[in-house]
Amino acid sequence: MSRPPVILSIAGYDPSSGAGITADIKTAASQNCYAVTCITALTLQSTQGVFGTRPVEADWVARTLRVLTDDLEIAAVRLGMLGSGEVAATVADFLAERKLPNIVLDPVIRSSSGTILLDGPGQEVLVKRLLPLCDVITPNVDEAAALARAEPVATDSPWEAVLPRLRAMARKLRELGSRAVVITGGHLPQANDYLLYGEAASVMEEVFPGVHLESRSTHGTGCAFATALACQLARGNTLPEAVRAAKEYVRKAIAAAYPLGRGSGPINHGV
Repeated sequence: MSRPPVILSIAGYDPSSGAGITADIKTAASQNCYAVTCITALTLQSTQGVFGTRPVEADWVARTLRVLTDDLEIAAVRLGMLGSGEVAATVADFLAERKLPNIVLDPVIRSSSGTILLDGPGQEVLVKRLLPLCDVITPNVDEAAALARAEPVATDSPWEAVLPRLRAMARKLRELGSRAVVITGGHLPQANDYLLYGEAASVMEEVFPGVHLESRSTHGTGCAFATALACQLARGNTLPEAVRAAKEYVRKAIAAAYPLGRGSGPINHGV
């Protein structure tokens, strides 16, 4: 049996296992990869929302990352919730030093219930230091607007009006240092994703059509998409191929989800 690629997840802990570290482990297993993890923050949450957060000590994060990467060959990295400016800076220092391949940044700023998951200093580190270190970032429409300091996109807008906005935000994020940008459109009626990538002399774009699924089981879709994307890159797929596969995985996982909890339940990571 061949050895699966090792994926490093640097993210928060969700005790309901719909998002964060535990969801990343399940997603990686479904993609025939092996996940190792570094917890950056503890959260108090369930399917009904996030009720509190507590960052892990930055020194403990640094030690965890060193121990793992001294021992294992990492094929891809998924960055999720960082929690604090101190932790974000520690992660940026680590990535700059170790130069790991296939770094996917899921810029978790706030929860879907509105709780802030990355403080102001952390957001500054994310924009100024982490964007240039990552191979691809995967913001949703609201996160892309926040990072690009653009007006929010109305979710009821026709695709013909949305596409130019996504294109402009992705270009702004490229100017800030992002090598490639995938803006996920799960909050849009069309559920299309937009990819901007390539070198400066040959920037390319691609739209990945989607189907909007009416479901209460959507907790952690951003984590699952970013982790599946990292896994696909680790397995040698091109970026467009990896985006397409990750998007299809999330679609199937939502469609196959079973109801859990009284709020926004998890997807079925095992599809």
